[in-house]
Amino acid sequence: MAPRELATAPNLLTVSRVLLVPVIVALLYVDDAWAHYAACGLFVLAACTDYADGYLARARKLHSAFGRWLDPVADKLLVAAVVVTLVGFDRAPLLPSLVIVLREIMVSGLREYMAEVAVGMPVSRLAKWKTAVQMTAIGFLMVGDAAPAAVPAQTIGELGLWLAALLTLVTGFDYLRTGLGHMLRPRPAGKAGGRGVVREERVGTG
Repeated sequence: MAPRELATAPNLLTVSRVLLVPVIVALLYVDDAWAHYAACGLFVLAACTDYADGYLARARKLHSAFGRWLDPVADKLLVAAVVVTLVGFDRAPLLPSLVIVLREIMVSGLREYMAEVAVGMPVSRLAKWKTAVQMTAIGFLMVGDAAPAAVPAQTIGELGLWLAALLTLVTGFDYLRTGLGHMLRPRPAGKAGGRGVVREERVGTG
């Protein structure tokens, strides 16, 4: 890959999102109010880069193979690392967290398969709502007990995570149904094992 292609604004934003993950996780280990707020702030910043890199890639036509690979990986790393850490500190409910992480793994596998057969998997509107609810819930859980007494951040975060898990099941089933439809569809001889090239836009986490 040419250095110029690697150093485009969308790719730099995506790389910055990956680099923020260990910083956020490290802050979650600090049991102090300032660390809770700092971790939440960096998480929000990382989530914003997800929107920004996709917007810039589309607006400036700066799509690249590196970006198409790293963008969803960065999203999964951010969500999985933070959710698992919160569960480890008993600051997030286990069951909805497990549903969210397992769904991310399943969708990643489905996208890889669909890319092999040259079929795109666009992000649905409901999946975008799922992402918004999920990110908001995680933000509240990161602040947790450090929030003012009038703001039940932990309760809001837990309820939001359960709602995100429900939406996760719905959207995950939709993606699975789409994937299975292509897997089980009879294919002409000579195309069964072929690898295609899929033109995808960076549209954010699905």
